[in-house]
Amino acid sequence: MKKNIFIIFCIMLVLTLLLIVYAMYIFNNIPHKTYYNNEDFNIQTYISKIDKDEDGIDDQTDILNNVKKYIATNPKYKSKYYTNGYPDDEYGVCTDVIAFGLKDAGYDLMKLVNEDIINHPEEYDIEVIDKNIDFRRVKNLNIYFKNNSISLTTDLSQIEEWQAGDIVVFKGHIGIISDKRNKNGVPFLIHHANPIQVNYEEDVLELYGQDFIIGHYRIS
Repeated sequence: MKKNIFIIFCIMLVLTLLLIVYAMYIFNNIPHKTYYNNEDFNIQTYISKIDKDEDGIDDQTDILNNVKKYIATNPKYKSKYYTNGYPDDEYGVCTDVIAFGLKDAGYDLMKLVNEDIINHPEEYDIEVIDKNIDFRRVKNLNIYFKNNSISLTTDLSQIEEWQAGDIVVFKGHIGIISDKRNKNGVPFLIHHANPIQVNYEEDVLELYGQDFIIGHYRIS
């Protein structure tokens, strides 16, 4: 009996120690590499030849920088209608990450998407066109980017084809590719998914799954 109690005690002690070590690892109390970059996988970083807003920063880098500036404001998740199109308060949704990232790089999605809808109404199938909200819908953005940008692979195993600043569209969601990668070389995602989201830059592409991705685009 005493032997069995001792064995159980030892097992519980080991499990407790393992949990403590795991917690320390997760919360970075035990120093370790939490993310990787292109250099770790000998991937050449893509630099766009275009500088739309002529600020001296190429579009690909500009978009990434602007997205990081936007999420640094810690927007709260709420779907609202704005008469000026772009959210002007502390709220936002997933499409606003894209809209603000492109806007400060010289691409006004509100105007551009509206023009594409008017030119290709049969593709969008919208009963009442409203430029203030149409550019903030995932379905519309997927059509717009398919029409006006470079379409790339949706295969996550082709890690060299995924570059920071790229746009990735899911079924009902959208985000921007980060310059951080996980140990497999799969990039992190910068996005705004729900009201309880803690971090805006996450290692979730593999978690979402290959079948959930419906588009991967790069501004041309």
